[in-house]
Amino acid sequence: MQEYIEFFQANPVLSIAWVGLFIVVVVTTIKTATSKVINVNTQELTMLMNKQGGKVIDVRSQEEFRKGHIVDALNVPLSEIKNNKATALEKYKSSPIITVCSAGMTSAQAAQLLVTQGFENVSNLKGGMGDWTAANLPTVKGKK
Repeated sequence: MQEYIEFFQANPVLSIAWVGLFIVVVVTTIKTATSKVINVNTQELTMLMNKQGGKVIDVRSQEEFRKGHIVDALNVPLSEIKNNKATALEKYKSSPIITVCSAGMTSAQAAQLLVTQGFENVSNLKGGMGDWTAANLPTVKGKK
């Protein structure tokens, strides 16, 4: 135990950084465990779309959306969800919704916001469009 105390005294910045990282890991783990958002992979997303009528919500910008998106996806940027202006989604409140972005991080935030806005069945695509295209799954280019 004496060695730990000496280490902390000799390396205060490193010690604070380590404690900070530890706290971040604990908080992230607790948030993930208690979240109502389900993280799904590409295969599970396909099943949700085909078997349960899930609706894919792409939260990327219109420009990114036009470059390639999942078939039948709706483009609702994160800013609209944050400002509670996503009126196009109201009819899907009780349907399965899957949020998608480039890497899965922004869409996770959007999914959490949708849950707080009263959406019942919200999922997030792990890995986002990067994983979708890496799996050679179909995308559509153009149109909004």
